Amino acid sequence: MGRGDGSGRIVSPAGADDTGTGILHVDMDAFYAAVEVLYDPSLKGLPLIIGGREGRSVVSSASYEARRFGVRSAMPVAHALRLCPTARVVSPDFTRYRAVSAQVMAVFQSITPLVEQLSIDEAFLDVRGVRRLWGSPGEIAALIRRRVRDEVGITCSVGVAATKHVAKMASTVSKPDGMLVVPAVRTQEFLDPRPVGAMWGVGPKAAEALERRGIRLIRDVREASPEALERAVGPALGQRIQDLARGLDARQIETERAEKSIGHEETFDRDIEDRDLLRSELLRLADRVGARLRTSGWHAGAVAIKIRFADFTTLSRTVSLPEPTDVGQRIGETAIALFAQIERRDPVRLVGVRAEKLRPAGASAMALWDDDEDQRRLEGTLDDARARFGVGMITRARHVGATERRSGGGVEPRPFGRE
Repeated sequence: MGRGDGSGRIVSPAGADDTGTGILHVDMDAFYAAVEVLYDPSLKGLPLIIGGREGRSVVSSASYEARRFGVRSAMPVAHALRLCPTARVVSPDFTRYRAVSAQVMAVFQSITPLVEQLSIDEAFLDVRGVRRLWGSPGEIAALIRRRVRDEVGITCSVGVAATKHVAKMASTVSKPDGMLVVPAVRTQEFLDPRPVGAMWGVGPKAAEALERRGIRLIRDVREASPEALERAVGPALGQRIQDLARGLDARQIETERAEKSIGHEETFDRDIEDRDLLRSELLRLADRVGARLRTSGWHAGAVAIKIRFADFTTLSRTVSLPEPTDVGQRIGETAIALFAQIERRDPVRLVGVRAEKLRPAGASAMALWDDDEDQRRLEGTLDDARARFGVGMITRARHVGATERRSGGGVEPRPFGRE
């Protein structure tokens, strides 16, 4: 099984059997780090950490040279530098990353219209309908790798399979800069010996729950009784992973993906115990979420909060709203009510607010009486002012001075949830 540092990778030889395939998963290799090298070739071959040196910044990405020292995404930069003291730390530039991502996606779109972009650096492609133009799925995968390298200047890894699940697993195994083809008849042979944690959708907690019951390999999932899987991970996930373990995945390419959530979170420079300050931060983040909802044309049907304590314990709470909204004040009040349900009073390291169950604005029936009318008008005015003078120049009076109270230098809230 390939690992995050590129060791243990498995790739297919040229001309490998691709019978019965047609789904590609293409994943850029250490994308943020690769883009930084693209803009500054002197960084090539160096251990790179994409993140900030200040406060409690975390690793956004790392080059494979840094990963071999144990550096991983979401790790505190300070810890990453202890593992790899010679690493160069580069601040992320998301404008660059989005621009290069657009170039990559344009390559995909030039080959097939059936492209499902999963994130800034990965996508599924259905190439079954373009064989006459470009050749077999394996040949198309090789073509994509060449074009991304030659036209964009970075490398990617490609999994070729009969289903999305197997294609995604195959691209992971082949990283970095590789391609693995899994012909349909060898799907089970590919899946069976791999650990349950390698399955797409099985997170660390689910993997741990399965392993405690002796279900360690995908073969074990395939052969387990439905009752055993239900006891480990619940009926819904149990059924789904058993289907996937048997190579069954009916999901098609979705060329238009609805945004699932919009959120912002902030990691403090020092742990915060002041409950009033934490409530103020939730309101500030809610304002940011509301502004993004209005810009994107969405209403939220639910609100979620995320609270991480000093010991890294992370709690979340979610509630559905009686009426969908894009009003930051309403989202903030809901977030504070959720926060009140958390009894722990330990110092807090991180807070986040997320809008969920998104639906297009105007899709719901209009209420006869809009309790948020005045607040909606105010926030619309703030949106206009921010558009004229900049986001950082306009804020509510209640947020003035909050940065200093957060301890001397909090960081700009970053988005979380699916973008």
